[in-house]
Amino acid sequence: MTRQTALLDVNQMDIAFGGLRAIENVSVQINDSEFVGLIGPNGAGKTTFFNSITGYIMPSRGKILFDGKSLIRKSPSKIANYGIGRTFQNIRLFPKMTVLENVSIPIHSTPKYSVWEAMLGLPVVKRFQVETEKRALEYLSMLGLEGHKDRQAGTLPYGSQRRLEIARALAASPKLLLLDEPAAGMNNDECNELVELLRGIHKKFNLTVMMIEHHIDIVLKLCPRIYVLNLGQVLAEGTPQQIQTDPKVIKAYLGDRRHKA
Repeated sequence: MTRQTALLDVNQMDIAFGGLRAIENVSVQINDSEFVGLIGPNGAGKTTFFNSITGYIMPSRGKILFDGKSLIRKSPSKIANYGIGRTFQNIRLFPKMTVLENVSIPIHSTPKYSVWEAMLGLPVVKRFQVETEKRALEYLSMLGLEGHKDRQAGTLPYGSQRRLEIARALAASPKLLLLDEPAAGMNNDECNELVELLRGIHKKFNLTVMMIEHHIDIVLKLCPRIYVLNLGQVLAEGTPQQIQTDPKVIKAYLGDRRHKA
C-alpha cells in the first residue's frame, strides 16, 4: 500500500508512559473505504492506538496523518471535526438524556444558524431542529433503536447501548469510523446481527472503518485486511487467511481461536 493514497497514515509511532513503552515503531496505513481489523491480546496497545489517533494521547515519536492533515497536538474535538468518529471500549453515553438526544448532539455541533437567530427564535432555528430530529431518527432506525427514542439512554440493555454509541458516532458524519470492541458483551445472535448492521453501514455510507474486536469470527467476516498488535508492536498484517495461518500470530494470540472462527 502506498502512503500517497492512504486516508490514515500512522508512521513509526511510539507512545511511552514513563518508562513503559506502550506502542513501539507502529506504522499503519488505511485507504479510503477500507474495513480494517485490529486484533491482539489484552494489553497489546489497541485502545492506546485509537486514543493516539483521536487526540487523547500524545505520541512521543512518529507521524499521524489523516486526509493529508497532521493529527499531532490536535484536540479530540478538532480531530472529530476533521472527520474521525469513534466508539469506546467503555461505553460513553449521556445516560440521563434520551436516546434521541444522544444522537442529536453531534448533529447540533455544527448548527446552521447564528447566535442572534437562535436568540430571536427565527424560523431557520426551528427548521434546523426539525431537520436534526429527522436525521437522528434515521440513524436510530438504521440501528434498530427508533422505538426507544424517548427512553433514557442509561436504561437500555447493554447491547442496545453499544448500538446507540455507533448511531451517535455516525451522526457526526465521519470519514473514518473507529470501533472499539463493538460486540463486547453481546451474545451470538446479537453478534450476527451486528455483523449485518456494520456491513450495511459500511456499504451505505462508503465509510472507512477500523475495528478492534476480540470476537475473531466477526473480524474475519467483515475485514478483508487485518493488523495484529502484540506487546505494542505490529506483529503481522494481511488478509484473514494470512493472519489465521501466520505461525507468529497463532503463537501470540490466536491459538485455538482459529478453530472457532
